Amino acid sequence: MSKIILITGASSGFGALSARALARAGHTVYAGMRDLAGRNAGAADEARRYAAANGVDLRTVELDVSSQPSVDAAIAAVLHGSGRIDVVMHNAGHMVTGPAEAFTPEEIAAVYDTNVLGTQRVNRAVLPHLRAAGRGLLLWIGSSSTRGGTPPYLAPYFAAKAGMDALAVSYAAELARFGIETSIVVPGSFTSGTNHFANSGHPADGATVAAYDERYPGLMEQVSARLAALAPPDADVAQVADAVVRVVDQPEGSRPFRVHVDPANDGSEEVSVVADRIRVEFLRRIGLDDVLTPGA
Repeated sequence: MSKIILITGASSGFGALSARALARAGHTVYAGMRDLAGRNAGAADEARRYAAANGVDLRTVELDVSSQPSVDAAIAAVLHGSGRIDVVMHNAGHMVTGPAEAFTPEEIAAVYDTNVLGTQRVNRAVLPHLRAAGRGLLLWIGSSSTRGGTPPYLAPYFAAKAGMDALAVSYAAELARFGIETSIVVPGSFTSGTNHFANSGHPADGATVAAYDERYPGLMEQVSARLAALAPPDADVAQVADAVVRVVDQPEGSRPFRVHVDPANDGSEEVSVVADRIRVEFLRRIGLDDVLTPGA
Protein backbone atom coordinates (compact mmCIF):
# COMPACT_ATOMS: atom_id res chain seq x y z
CA MET A 1 0.00 0.00 0.00
CA SER A 2 1.31 3.44 -0.94
CA LYS A 3 2.25 5.58 2.06
CA ILE A 4 2.22 9.33 2.67
CA ILE A 5 5.72 10.07 3.98
CA LEU A 6 7.27 13.21 5.45
CA ILE A 7 11.07 13.45 5.66
CA THR A 8 12.89 16.15 7.60
CA GLY A 9 16.22 17.48 6.36
CA ALA A 10 15.65 16.14 2.86
CA SER A 11 17.71 18.65 0.88
CA SER A 12 20.75 16.36 0.71
CA GLY A 13 22.40 13.22 2.05
CA PHE A 14 20.34 10.43 3.56
CA GLY A 15 17.19 12.55 3.37
CA ALA A 16 17.40 13.31 -0.35
CA LEU A 17 18.44 9.77 -1.24
CA SER A 18 15.64 8.26 0.84
CA ALA A 19 13.06 10.65 -0.61
CA ARG A 20 13.91 9.55 -4.14
CA ALA A 21 14.09 5.85 -3.24
CA LEU A 22 10.73 5.94 -1.44
CA ALA A 23 9.13 7.82 -4.31
CA ARG A 24 10.48 5.22 -6.77
CA ALA A 25 8.92 2.55 -4.55
CA GLY A 26 5.51 4.10 -5.20
CA HIS A 27 5.00 6.28 -2.15
CA THR A 28 3.99 9.93 -1.95
CA VAL A 29 6.96 11.68 -0.39
CA TYR A 30 7.15 15.16 1.08
CA ALA A 31 10.77 16.27 1.21
CA GLY A 32 11.00 18.75 4.07
CA MET A 33 13.56 21.51 3.58
CA ARG A 34 14.14 24.87 5.17
CA ASP A 35 14.34 28.06 3.12
CA LEU A 36 12.92 26.69 -0.13
CA ALA A 37 13.14 30.11 -1.76
CA GLY A 38 16.72 30.70 -0.65
CA ARG A 39 19.57 28.38 0.30
CA ASN A 40 17.67 25.24 -0.68
CA ALA A 41 16.04 26.56 -3.85
CA GLY A 42 18.44 24.46 -5.93
CA ALA A 43 17.70 21.29 -3.96
CA ALA A 44 13.96 21.91 -4.31
CA ASP A 45 14.34 22.36 -8.06
CA GLU A 46 16.33 19.13 -8.28
CA ALA A 47 13.58 17.27 -6.43
CA ARG A 48 10.93 18.63 -8.79
CA ARG A 49 12.99 17.73 -11.85
CA TYR A 50 13.59 14.24 -10.48
CA ALA A 51 9.86 13.74 -9.91
CA ALA A 52 9.02 14.87 -13.45
CA ALA A 53 11.76 12.84 -15.10
CA ASN A 54 10.89 9.64 -13.24
CA GLY A 55 7.12 9.97 -13.01
CA VAL A 56 7.09 9.73 -9.20
CA ASP A 57 5.21 11.62 -6.51
CA LEU A 58 8.00 13.55 -4.82
CA ARG A 59 6.99 16.91 -3.39
CA THR A 60 8.77 19.56 -1.35
CA VAL A 61 7.49 21.33 1.74
CA GLU A 62 8.96 24.19 3.74
CA LEU A 63 10.13 22.70 7.04
CA ASP A 64 12.61 24.11 9.52
CA VAL A 65 12.85 21.77 12.51
CA SER A 66 14.23 24.60 14.66
CA SER A 67 10.92 26.48 14.39
CA GLN A 68 7.66 25.16 15.84
CA PRO A 69 5.53 27.44 13.60
CA SER A 70 7.39 26.12 10.54
CA VAL A 71 6.90 22.52 11.68
CA ASP A 72 3.21 23.09 12.39
CA ALA A 73 2.73 24.67 8.96
CA ALA A 74 4.50 21.77 7.24
CA ILE A 75 2.33 19.16 8.94
CA ALA A 76 -0.77 21.16 8.03
CA ALA A 77 0.40 21.40 4.41
CA VAL A 78 0.91 17.64 4.13
CA LEU A 79 -2.47 16.92 5.67
CA HIS A 80 -4.12 19.45 3.36
CA GLY A 81 -2.39 17.97 0.31
CA SER A 82 -2.84 14.27 1.06
CA GLY A 83 -5.35 13.94 3.89
CA ARG A 84 -3.10 11.87 6.16
CA ILE A 85 0.45 11.08 7.19
CA ASP A 86 1.61 7.47 7.46
CA VAL A 87 5.34 7.78 8.05
CA VAL A 88 7.56 10.46 9.54
CA MET A 89 11.28 10.08 8.94
CA HIS A 90 13.37 12.00 11.47
CA ASN A 91 16.47 12.75 9.44
CA ALA A 92 17.37 16.42 9.95
CA GLY A 93 20.73 16.76 11.62
CA HIS A 94 23.86 18.86 11.82
CA MET A 95 27.45 17.82 12.47
CA VAL A 96 30.17 19.89 14.10
CA THR A 97 33.84 19.00 14.44
CA GLY A 98 36.53 20.20 16.80
CA PRO A 99 37.80 19.71 20.36
CA ALA A 100 34.92 19.51 22.81
CA GLU A 101 36.34 22.21 25.09
CA ALA A 102 36.33 24.76 22.28
CA PHE A 103 32.54 24.71 21.91
CA THR A 104 30.53 27.12 23.99
CA PRO A 105 27.45 25.75 25.74
CA GLU A 106 25.36 27.75 23.28
CA GLU A 107 27.09 26.12 20.31
CA ILE A 108 26.46 22.64 21.72
CA ALA A 109 22.86 23.61 22.48
CA ALA A 110 22.39 24.56 18.83
CA VAL A 111 23.52 21.09 17.73
CA TYR A 112 21.18 19.52 20.27
CA ASP A 113 18.37 21.77 19.06
CA THR A 114 18.60 20.47 15.49
CA ASN A 115 19.30 16.82 16.22
CA VAL A 116 17.05 16.27 19.25
CA LEU A 117 14.63 19.10 19.90
CA GLY A 118 13.77 19.23 16.20
CA THR A 119 12.36 15.72 16.45
CA GLN A 120 10.30 16.75 19.46
CA ARG A 121 8.80 19.69 17.58
CA VAL A 122 7.81 17.41 14.72
CA ASN A 123 6.40 14.77 17.08
CA ARG A 124 4.25 17.27 18.95
CA ALA A 125 2.79 18.44 15.64
CA VAL A 126 2.21 15.06 14.00
CA LEU A 127 1.52 12.59 16.79
CA PRO A 128 -2.01 13.82 17.57
CA HIS A 129 -2.92 12.84 14.00
CA LEU A 130 -1.17 9.46 14.15
CA ARG A 131 -2.73 8.68 17.53
CA ALA A 132 -6.17 9.54 16.19
CA ALA A 133 -5.56 7.25 13.22
CA GLY A 134 -4.34 4.43 15.47
CA ARG A 135 -1.40 3.67 13.18
CA GLY A 136 1.76 5.10 11.70
CA LEU A 137 5.52 4.80 11.73
CA LEU A 138 8.22 6.97 13.24
CA LEU A 139 11.46 6.18 11.43
CA TRP A 140 14.52 7.68 13.10
CA ILE A 141 17.88 8.06 11.36
CA GLY A 142 20.37 7.42 14.13
CA SER A 143 24.13 6.97 14.16
CA SER A 144 26.44 4.08 14.92
CA SER A 145 28.38 6.53 17.11
CA THR A 146 25.66 6.14 19.73
CA ARG A 147 27.03 2.73 20.69
CA GLY A 148 29.99 2.03 18.43
CA GLY A 149 33.46 3.44 17.95
CA THR A 150 33.71 7.16 18.70
CA PRO A 151 36.78 9.02 17.42
CA PRO A 152 37.58 12.37 19.07
CA TYR A 153 36.60 15.83 17.86
CA LEU A 154 32.95 14.92 17.28
CA ALA A 155 31.63 15.13 20.85
CA PRO A 156 28.68 17.55 20.39
CA TYR A 157 27.34 15.56 17.43
CA PHE A 158 27.80 12.22 19.16
CA ALA A 159 26.09 13.50 22.31
CA ALA A 160 23.14 14.83 20.30
CA LYS A 161 22.70 11.59 18.33
CA ALA A 162 22.80 9.62 21.58
CA GLY A 163 20.11 11.91 22.97
CA MET A 164 17.97 11.36 19.90
CA ASP A 165 18.38 7.61 20.15
CA ALA A 166 17.33 7.64 23.81
CA LEU A 167 14.27 9.70 22.91
CA ALA A 168 13.35 7.29 20.12
CA VAL A 169 13.62 4.29 22.46
CA SER A 170 11.33 5.88 25.04
CA TYR A 171 8.83 6.98 22.41
CA ALA A 172 8.65 3.42 21.08
CA ALA A 173 7.08 2.13 24.28
CA GLU A 174 4.89 5.18 24.84
CA LEU A 175 3.38 5.03 21.35
CA ALA A 176 2.89 1.27 21.07
CA ARG A 177 -0.57 1.25 22.64
CA PHE A 178 -1.67 3.79 20.01
CA GLY A 179 -0.62 1.38 17.25
CA ILE A 180 2.34 3.54 16.20
CA GLU A 181 5.53 1.72 15.25
CA THR A 182 9.13 2.79 15.78
CA SER A 183 12.15 1.84 13.67
CA ILE A 184 15.66 3.20 14.07
CA VAL A 185 17.93 3.01 11.03
CA VAL A 186 21.55 3.28 12.15
CA PRO A 187 24.06 4.37 9.48
CA GLY A 188 27.76 3.97 10.05
CA SER A 189 30.47 6.49 9.17
CA PHE A 190 29.86 7.07 5.47
CA THR A 191 32.52 9.64 4.60
CA SER A 192 31.31 10.22 1.03
CA GLY A 193 27.90 10.62 -0.54
CA THR A 194 26.63 12.98 2.16
CA ASN A 195 27.48 16.54 3.16
CA HIS A 196 27.94 15.78 6.86
CA PHE A 197 31.69 16.32 6.97
CA ALA A 198 31.82 18.88 4.18
CA ASN A 199 29.21 21.12 5.81
CA SER A 200 30.19 20.50 9.42
CA GLY A 201 30.36 23.45 11.77
CA HIS A 202 33.35 24.48 13.86
CA PRO A 203 33.77 26.18 17.24
CA ALA A 204 34.28 29.93 17.30
CA ASP A 205 36.92 29.69 20.04
CA GLY A 206 39.98 29.66 17.82
CA ALA A 207 42.44 30.02 20.70
CA THR A 208 41.35 26.76 22.29
CA VAL A 209 41.37 25.02 18.91
CA ALA A 210 44.96 26.22 18.39
CA ALA A 211 46.00 24.87 21.79
CA TYR A 212 44.67 21.44 20.89
CA ASP A 213 46.24 21.58 17.44
CA GLU A 214 49.66 21.68 19.15
CA ARG A 215 49.06 18.20 20.61
CA TYR A 216 46.62 16.85 17.99
CA PRO A 217 47.82 18.36 14.69
CA GLY A 218 45.66 17.40 11.72
CA LEU A 219 43.52 15.10 13.86
CA MET A 220 40.22 15.59 12.01
CA GLU A 221 41.86 14.93 8.67
CA GLN A 222 43.41 11.75 10.10
CA VAL A 223 40.04 10.61 11.47
CA SER A 224 38.29 11.24 8.14
CA ALA A 225 40.96 9.41 6.18
CA ARG A 226 41.00 6.42 8.50
CA LEU A 227 37.23 6.15 8.63
CA ALA A 228 37.19 6.15 4.84
CA ALA A 229 39.85 3.44 4.80
CA LEU A 230 37.74 1.21 7.07
CA ALA A 231 34.87 1.11 4.58
CA PRO A 232 34.94 -1.70 1.99
CA PRO A 233 35.20 -0.68 -1.69
CA ASP A 234 31.51 -1.41 -2.32
CA ALA A 235 30.26 0.78 0.53
CA ASP A 236 27.55 3.04 -0.88
CA VAL A 237 25.55 5.63 1.02
CA ALA A 238 22.53 4.57 -1.06
CA GLN A 239 22.43 1.45 1.11
CA VAL A 240 20.88 3.60 3.84
CA ALA A 241 18.05 4.69 1.53
CA ASP A 242 17.53 1.07 0.50
CA ALA A 243 17.22 0.07 4.16
CA VAL A 244 14.67 2.83 4.72
CA VAL A 245 12.55 1.55 1.82
CA ARG A 246 12.68 -2.01 3.14
CA VAL A 247 11.50 -0.88 6.58
CA VAL A 248 8.65 1.22 5.20
CA ASP A 249 7.52 -1.53 2.83
CA GLN A 250 7.32 -4.23 5.47
CA PRO A 251 3.82 -5.09 6.73
CA GLU A 252 2.58 -2.99 9.63
CA GLY A 253 3.35 -4.62 12.95
CA SER A 254 6.36 -6.54 11.62
CA ARG A 255 8.90 -3.78 11.13
CA PRO A 256 12.28 -4.15 12.86
CA PHE A 257 13.05 -2.00 15.89
CA ARG A 258 16.60 -1.29 14.74
CA VAL A 259 18.47 -1.75 11.45
CA HIS A 260 22.21 -1.16 11.09
CA VAL A 261 23.83 -0.07 7.83
CA ASP A 262 27.49 0.05 8.74
CA PRO A 263 29.94 -1.35 6.15
CA ALA A 264 32.90 -0.30 8.33
CA ASN A 265 31.50 -2.30 11.28
CA ASP A 266 32.46 -0.04 14.19
CA GLY A 267 30.87 -2.35 16.78
CA SER A 268 27.58 -0.51 17.18
CA GLU A 269 25.42 -3.40 16.03
CA GLU A 270 27.00 -5.80 18.51
CA VAL A 271 26.37 -3.44 21.42
CA SER A 272 22.84 -2.63 20.25
CA VAL A 273 21.88 -6.29 20.13
CA VAL A 274 22.67 -6.54 23.84
CA ALA A 275 21.12 -3.21 24.78
CA ASP A 276 17.90 -3.87 22.87
CA ARG A 277 17.63 -7.36 24.34
CA ILE A 278 17.97 -5.92 27.84
CA ARG A 279 15.26 -3.37 27.02
CA VAL A 280 12.89 -6.17 26.01
CA GLU A 281 13.70 -8.28 29.04
CA PHE A 282 13.27 -5.37 31.44
CA LEU A 283 9.90 -4.31 30.05
CA ARG A 284 8.72 -7.89 30.41
CA ARG A 285 10.00 -8.06 34.00
CA ILE A 286 7.91 -5.02 34.95
CA GLY A 287 4.81 -6.35 33.21
CA LEU A 288 4.83 -4.11 30.15
CA ASP A 289 5.09 -6.83 27.53
CA ASP A 290 2.37 -5.23 25.44
CA VAL A 291 4.34 -2.07 24.68
CA LEU A 292 6.87 -4.16 22.77
CA THR A 293 4.32 -4.79 20.02
CA PRO A 294 2.48 -1.76 18.60
CA GLY A 295 -1.26 -2.13 18.78
CA ALA A 296 -1.12 -5.27 20.93
